[in-house]
Amino acid sequence: MIDHLGLAVRDVDLAKAFYLNALEPLGNGIIIEEIGGNAHIGFGSAGQPYFWIGGGKPEGPVHIAFTASSRAAVDGFHRAALAAGGTDNGAPGIRAHYHPNYYGAFAFDLDGHNVEAVCHLPE
Repeated sequence: MIDHLGLAVRDVDLAKAFYLNALEPLGNGIIIEEIGGNAHIGFGSAGQPYFWIGGGKPEGPVHIAFTASSRAAVDGFHRAALAAGGTDNGAPGIRAHYHPNYYGAFAFDLDGHNVEAVCHLPE
């Protein structure tokens, strides 16, 4: 339903390192990167950037959930997000109050945005 989303970040280089690490277990990487005065980076897969970061004053915090293809990918996202400097906001696990197969993990990024990876598939 969402084609793409962009966030303003305080430090593009730090945010780039965070998201590059956190999104890799989900099969995403940098698709487009423009540096300079109006730096912005598009992350995605299969040639399609759907998540963007750029310089500016962060507004938020914002919550964004990234689709994961497996529960193992959710686990990898959480580990990578914390290793890249994020703060835990919910360890990987079932969130049955959403639905019985909702397996998600949450972290705050370097600007305080609540980022999540979620898998809706049973085991």
